[in-house]
Amino acid sequence: MRRLSLAWLVLAAISPASPLGAQSLLYRPPNLGGTWVPDGGVVQFNFLHRFYVTTGPSHSVVNYPTFTLAAGLGHQVELGGLFATRSIVGVGNGSQSTNETELFGRWRLHGVEGQPGFAIAVTPAYNFLAKSVDGEVGVDWTQGPLTLHGAARAVSRRLGESGNGAAAFAGGFNARLNQYIGVSADVGSFVSPTVTAAWSAAINVLIPGSPHTFSLQASNAHSATIQGASEGISSPKNVLYGFEFTIPLHLKRFSPWFHKSPKPVALGSAGGATVGAEVRISSVKFQGDSVTIAAGQAVRWTNADPIERTVTFDGGTEAGSPVIPPNGSYVHRFDKPGTYTYHCTPHPFMKGVVVVK
Repeated sequence: MRRLSLAWLVLAAISPASPLGAQSLLYRPPNLGGTWVPDGGVVQFNFLHRFYVTTGPSHSVVNYPTFTLAAGLGHQVELGGLFATRSIVGVGNGSQSTNETELFGRWRLHGVEGQPGFAIAVTPAYNFLAKSVDGEVGVDWTQGPLTLHGAARAVSRRLGESGNGAAAFAGGFNARLNQYIGVSADVGSFVSPTVTAAWSAAINVLIPGSPHTFSLQASNAHSATIQGASEGISSPKNVLYGFEFTIPLHLKRFSPWFHKSPKPVALGSAGGATVGAEVRISSVKFQGDSVTIAAGQAVRWTNADPIERTVTFDGGTEAGSPVIPPNGSYVHRFDKPGTYTYHCTPHPFMKGVVVVK
């Protein structure tokens, strides 16, 4: 039961019945926050992991993970935070910790991610490790498969220094090779000749049938905070490798936890035919995944799962269902003999077969 409950939590949180807005790495390079703001009621969780491997004989892996959690408040506003371990400040530079925490807000003044033209956002922040009030103004310009990025940054106190403010600038691009794959790169630096500029390059992938994106990265920046993305590390390794994974949590999908069972909803039409087979959708599976009926009969699917499903016929051989809500049903008549395979669009590993004789 514990495993099943955990599976429901994950599926309810991340599985869409139709494409849902989520932060896409196809529109943001690794070291820039961009101008994206979650929709109201959407919580964005990003996991950025970078590392290097030490020389022999130990060949130890040294990790630099960064976690981002941000929530959309509506009206183009978000609040969030970043937590990065092993900051460049180091314990030996007057800090009591190597963990870097940044709280931020973002207000998108103009534009929409992925739409042609300019988008502008203002991001105030506070870095607890540096005890610094930071900020960024970001600008994106999108035209077709190309998005260009620019950012102007200011901090009241740089990591590892006492009382020294600084400005920084950054720029980058995203080039989408198709709707699923793109490449990106960026560079940013404090305005100081003694600072190593931070850079990154990535191959970005949209995972089909989901709102998730994934990227493979190389960079010399350990974190994605305003300060961490403005100064690169030069030792002991000047190149880190890693990946980033974006996960949107649509809070409306947790609504069944706080409401009674929804009223039954009947979708589709039998067209006067008798229902020759019943398929129950439960436990993330089409129970009775293969049924046989006679031509002119119908099949009825009933969704007993707490999240939405679909009945989508492979190859478009038959018109599929709309979204079937929890406690809803869908009925479809088959007039021609044949074998009809189908799946659930948001959960394509769920498959079934209708054999019509």
